[in-house]
Amino acid sequence: MNENDIKILLVDDEPDILEIVGFNLSNEGYQVIKAENGIEAVKKAKKHKPHLIILDVMMPEMDGVETCEKIREIPDLTNTIIAFLTARNEDYSQVAGFEAGADDYITKPIKPKVLVSKVKALLRRLGAEVNKASDITKLGDLVINRDEYKIVLNKKEIILPRKEFELLALLTSQPGKVFKREDILDKVWGSEVVVGGRTIDVHIRKLREKIGDKCFKTVKGVGYKFVG
Repeated sequence: MNENDIKILLVDDEPDILEIVGFNLSNEGYQVIKAENGIEAVKKAKKHKPHLIILDVMMPEMDGVETCEKIREIPDLTNTIIAFLTARNEDYSQVAGFEAGADDYITKPIKPKVLVSKVKALLRRLGAEVNKASDITKLGDLVINRDEYKIVLNKKEIILPRKEFELLALLTSQPGKVFKREDILDKVWGSEVVVGGRTIDVHIRKLREKIGDKCFKTVKGVGYKFVG
C-alpha cells in the first residue's frame, strides 16, 4: 500500500490546525479528509473508512474521547489507527483516550516533519497488524514468518535462536510501540525460568548486530521499541 492509497481523517475544531496539518500530510501524498467536530468525524469515518484518524481531544458538542468510543463501535473500523492530538497540559486526556480505544497520542504543538514521521510510524504499525493474521509480518526489507520461525532480511535468510526470534516478533508486532521490560519478560520468557533485565539487553544487542542497530530504540527506564 502506497501513500496515495492511504486515507487519513483529520479532526479538529481549529481551522489553522486543519489547514497546516492537512497541508503537510497532503504533501506526502496521503488522502486527507477533514472534520471540524466529533459528530462530523463519526459520519465521515463511516463513509470513507480511513486507515488513520488524528483526533483532537478538546472539541465542542462531542469531545475526542466520546468520538473515539463511537468510532470504535463501527465494525468496519476495527483496524483503523486512532491517534489523539493533545496539548502538553492534558495528561489526563491521554489516559481517558487509551481507555476509549485510542492507539497513540501526538502532543501539540508539533513540528511538521515530526508529525509526518509520527504518522508514518503509526501506519507501519497498521501494516504489521494487518499482516499478523497470516503470521507473516513484512516491514520494508524485513520479513518475519512466525509459523516457520524464519527471518528474511534483504532477501537473505537469517537464523535466530528461539528467544531472539520471539523477542523480534514481539517488538515488530507493533512498530513504534514501547514494550515495557516486564511485558517483554512475561511474553518472551514467561514462567519458564527466572531471568533479569540484563537478559533482555543481551538479546537486544544480538538483534542489533544481526538486523541493524538503528532498528531498535532504547527508552531508558521503560523498555524497547522497533523503529524500522
